[in-house]
Amino acid sequence: MASDVTGLGIPKYTYTKGLHELGNGAYAWLQPDGGWGWSNSGMIVDGDQSLIVDTLFDVPLTRDMLSAYRKAEPKAADTIGMLVNTHHNGDHCYGNECCEGAEIIAHKLAAEAMAHEPPEMLVGFLEAAPDLGDLGAYLTKCFGVFDFKGVTPTLPTTTFEGSLTRKVGNKDVHLLSVGPAHTPGDIIVHVPDNKTVYTGDILFIEGHPILWEGPVENWINACDAICAMDVDTVVPGHGPITDKRGVKALQQYLVYVRDEARKRYDAGLSCFEAAQDIDMSDYDSWGDGERIAVNVATLYHEFSGDPRPDTATLFGWMAELDKRRG
Repeated sequence: MASDVTGLGIPKYTYTKGLHELGNGAYAWLQPDGGWGWSNSGMIVDGDQSLIVDTLFDVPLTRDMLSAYRKAEPKAADTIGMLVNTHHNGDHCYGNECCEGAEIIAHKLAAEAMAHEPPEMLVGFLEAAPDLGDLGAYLTKCFGVFDFKGVTPTLPTTTFEGSLTRKVGNKDVHLLSVGPAHTPGDIIVHVPDNKTVYTGDILFIEGHPILWEGPVENWINACDAICAMDVDTVVPGHGPITDKRGVKALQQYLVYVRDEARKRYDAGLSCFEAAQDIDMSDYDSWGDGERIAVNVATLYHEFSGDPRPDTATLFGWMAELDKRRG
């Protein structure tokens, strides 16, 4: 079972909302509590050049973040030259329009998925929510505070597969594809000069990850790839700034859930039965525990090759588990 699942944040970077300077032209923007939609961003600066890692879930949130970046680095951040989207989920790209004129870089599969998951989809879910009972209440709880109606979808202008390196001043910034894992087109952003990596949603720190895509082995291998890097500072997609302890804790979670789901698959339990049966008490301190339903469903899909349940079913299961937890 799990050990060291709490206290994973680096103490000198207190987990508070807003700008955190990491040193040598590296920054993070954090949004506690790191639950649904409350994602992190980063900025890399050298001289008069800057690169942003991810925007936020809506325009007002992203504007506030960019204002803080510009205040911290008025010369470099006055005009954002490059923006990297680590994957296609809206809490990492719906603010793209705020970086007008920037080169927007993402994995090819992330760009394709962005085109199929516009903000209008979430607007529709929230408008229907009052008639959807527990599911509607859960969707509103997760997403109701964000302003999706004000988002103009702004897609990547540059896509790649494998890896890509960009220069920010004299700094190399390495973009490395590690998906499909959390989503089809996950990438991480490694800045060797800063000994820092921005992981997108390959890392949820002290929150349950969500395995939308898989295979889980890719995600486990991505954790190994991060641990093999010469990095001291790890900025996750959600949660506090961490180091390799956080990477290993997340990897341990994935291995545990994979192995426990396999036991229940072999015993003939349905995926939702398995999700309810797995002992997750070691992770009670982590947020969004209802995501176990999606994680097990994706693992069952891997084990059997059968289609995954549709999104409405998955959110319905999460709503039920969340309600039970109170």
